[in-house]
Amino acid sequence: MNLRTLLLAATATWIQLVAAQSVAETPSRTIKTGKAAVTALAIAPKNDRVLVGTSNGAVLHEIESGKKLYAFAYGEDGATAVYHVGFNENGEFVVLIGPSGKRTVWSAANGQQEKVITPHRWIPDPRAVKAMGLEMSNSSFDRFYQQKEVRIGDVLVRSAKKGVVEFVGSDGKVMRTLSFPENKDQHHQAPLLLWEDQLLVGTDDGRVLFYPVR
Repeated sequence: MNLRTLLLAATATWIQLVAAQSVAETPSRTIKTGKAAVTALAIAPKNDRVLVGTSNGAVLHEIESGKKLYAFAYGEDGATAVYHVGFNENGEFVVLIGPSGKRTVWSAANGQQEKVITPHRWIPDPRAVKAMGLEMSNSSFDRFYQQKEVRIGDVLVRSAKKGVVEFVGSDGKVMRTLSFPENKDQHHQAPLLLWEDQLLVGTDDGRVLFYPVR
């Protein structure tokens, strides 16, 4: 290996270390959604609200104040957990999808459920839902975390057991971790969402943590 190759490798490693350290050690904001484990995250189109899927339905919060606006119940095919959440283009409606793939649509304006979902062409179709691993044959006890990875530069940020978040370099080695002693569920995998200059992390005790990305 010549000097140039060594320098390039060292530079790449340094760049990845910088990227891994670009996420702050402590969150700048915490939203407490309740006691249910956080399983999915989505930001409204106007960047003013966060929709949080949990092991017991979903909740809609204002980001700035942390105020809970609405709670959306989910109870399809005996399952209460929600593994995919999303907004329509103008943020007026939200969709929740559980382990069996059943989709429910709710108004983000008044918290009421829409009984007919056919007109809502923005929601994932059955094939897209099945591609997420969400289908009728699933047990309500199985877990289907959808947001297990994001990228910050050349660094892969991924969920691990016990809610730990790992920062992985291109060589596959873990460069840094974020851990949460409050997590009690060894099977919980934190949903991750990169939004503007924030990394959002969901915990198993109902918190959404906002970490600044410098």
